[in-house]
Amino acid sequence: MSTPEFILDESVNEPGGDIWFAVPAGFTSVPIRALLNPPDSAGAEELRTAIRPLIDAAPDDVARQQILARAAMAQQLLAALVEVGTTHCAIGLHRDDVSERTNGETSAGFLFSLLTLSWRDIAPAAPAATAARAVAGAEGHTNVEYLELPCGPASFSELVRNPNADSGLPQDPVLQVFAHLPHPDGQRLVVLTLGTTVVSRRAEYRSLLHQIAENVSFENPLPRTPKARTAAESRK
Repeated sequence: MSTPEFILDESVNEPGGDIWFAVPAGFTSVPIRALLNPPDSAGAEELRTAIRPLIDAAPDDVARQQILARAAMAQQLLAALVEVGTTHCAIGLHRDDVSERTNGETSAGFLFSLLTLSWRDIAPAAPAATAARAVAGAEGHTNVEYLELPCGPASFSELVRNPNADSGLPQDPVLQVFAHLPHPDGQRLVVLTLGTTVVSRRAEYRSLLHQIAENVSFENPLPRTPKARTAAESRK
């Protein structure tokens, strides 16, 4: 059996890291902080420079205004996610491997999803108790599971939401699959959420989130470099 290959993000070596995880192919990380830079910052200017070709390529002023409006809406949504403790966001794009026949021809579409990782402060408790409390009595949640993962105890659940009619969002039901992973310090909870409007594929998305959760680690899983090992040994 071949060893799985991983593409390492620069963040794996950032000091003070609290969590390490891997996502399957098909997910593209959204640079939350970069997209929320203050208007007068260097980061905001870099963002404007990056999207300027897209705006310039718009066929008319109406299209340009639509692009700007959608960009502003995306920033508002990201800001709302950050307010509730979200530190990572990724968009999933996967080919639908269940072919559908249309007019006698076989065609396959694409499936979209949104993956977020959020932190919640909790009352001090044993990780197993936290995992159980995370879904105990959760209204509307189904397919509740309790598992022991490499990172510790975890609970999983699912929920189908219907957007409010006045929200301005498409009125398609949204499936959200949750993984609740207590931090070993007993004071924080990580919530992985995978959302999609393809409710009929809930089994596949449930399996996908399980795979992601199984790769979570609260300790750096990467081997230390000789330089890092020497520095660590020198502090003994």
